[in-house]
Amino acid sequence: MLHGAGRAGVEDVEPPAAGPGEVVVDVARVGVCGTDVELYSGELQYLRDGRSRFPVRPGHEWSGRVTAVGAGVDPGWAGRRVTGDTMLGCRACRRCRGGRQHLCEDRQEVGILGRAGALAARLAVPAWSLHALPDTVDDALGALVEPGGNALRAVRAAGLAPGDRVLVTGPGTIGLLAAMFARRAGAEVHLLGRDPETLEFAASLGFDRCWTAESLPRLPYEAVIDASNAESLPARAVEWVEPGGRVVFIGLAGTPSLLDTRALALKDATARGILSASPGLAATISAYAEGAVDPRPLIAATIGLDGVAAVLSGERPEGAGPGPKVHVAPGGPAAPAPPAAG
Repeated sequence: MLHGAGRAGVEDVEPPAAGPGEVVVDVARVGVCGTDVELYSGELQYLRDGRSRFPVRPGHEWSGRVTAVGAGVDPGWAGRRVTGDTMLGCRACRRCRGGRQHLCEDRQEVGILGRAGALAARLAVPAWSLHALPDTVDDALGALVEPGGNALRAVRAAGLAPGDRVLVTGPGTIGLLAAMFARRAGAEVHLLGRDPETLEFAASLGFDRCWTAESLPRLPYEAVIDASNAESLPARAVEWVEPGGRVVFIGLAGTPSLLDTRALALKDATARGILSASPGLAATISAYAEGAVDPRPLIAATIGLDGVAAVLSGERPEGAGPGPKVHVAPGGPAAPAPPAAG
């Protein structure tokens, strides 16, 4: 539970019940996300504008097994391994009826806005938000579906054709997942970062075109995907993209990013923002199930609930691998970290 900026701890709370239309899930794995870190630090924009309020229980990248179903829910969900959507629209407004429930003005967001999150032994969510996991998608992969859906949507927005050259800025979890999906689409993938260890890890995943801003080659990039949190990079992305190309913004800086729309217009370029994995969850599960994309090397460690506060404050778990993602096993002891890629 988060009770304020920098105030986090493990508590016993009332177990959730499956209300009408809901299920209760025994949580198997949860990913710690940058949004969770911003909640912990108090820097999340939702806190600043009053949409989110403490106390809050975070956790929106999760997998688990349904153990209870409420009234009106298909009993066939009981016992199934699942993940679920983070964005929970009202299902009645124009946006929801048009298939854009992730943009609903009155939406809840699991672990962020109006709905308790998955950093707990059990989680209650609407049954309609569930996605079943096949046996080939294990618990760790299941908890990587949500970030994967964001990355997949960014790659789709980039409109990549086989042979296109794409630059992905920010080789964190979303950036590396975007690189994986872009590689699957047949693109020539370039990654831009600042930290040598991060770029070395990206290279271990088979990405041999890893650059800093100083070493980036002057090449034509049909698309640029900005998955960074650097306020300067959106403008640079427009600078680097080819005329007529596509720029996709999925990273968020802590302060406003300035972009000269004249540069965008004079390049006849397309700019696209991505919010939410919702429309990409099913396709991400399929890609993981088929083995077309395997993001498990991104997991640096799997810890218990008692280690979450330290991770939110910026500490790395003891023995963590080089990947950017920390997973939590709420219901049991910490599992060992996976071997490093390569």
